[in-house]
Amino acid sequence: MTSADGASGEDVPLPRILCDTAALTALDDGSAGALWRLAEPGRQLDANVVRIPPGQGVGTHREPDLDVLLLVLAGHGTLTAPDGPRTLAAGALTWLPHGSVRSLTAGPEGLTYLTVHRRRPGMGIRRRDPAAGA
Repeated sequence: MTSADGASGEDVPLPRILCDTAALTALDDGSAGALWRLAEPGRQLDANVVRIPPGQGVGTHREPDLDVLLLVLAGHGTLTAPDGPRTLAAGALTWLPHGSVRSLTAGPEGLTYLTVHRRRPGMGIRRRDPAAGA
């Protein structure tokens, strides 16, 4: 069977519902870290739903290679960058450009958010650069 665009029905990837983020954020089981990860084969994106417990956070770091979209699903927290802190509340959609320095701290009820970014390439084995030192 061929679709209107000439593609075979067997070869065409189909849209799918992957998870219910409202149900994930409603869970009050004390879990922290990644609650869900995009794991479909052949994907070009990575995505995670992450929960940070109250008062905890992700330390200051810099992502040198990837732009990241962060969507707050529940709770609130603080995004701190070199130009100061920003309050993040449910519904806030934030762009974290590659190269930016940032940290996240969850508020009193915790912080649950979705991140989406280009998929990281697989690790490659390369010859060591003698100029780089030991």
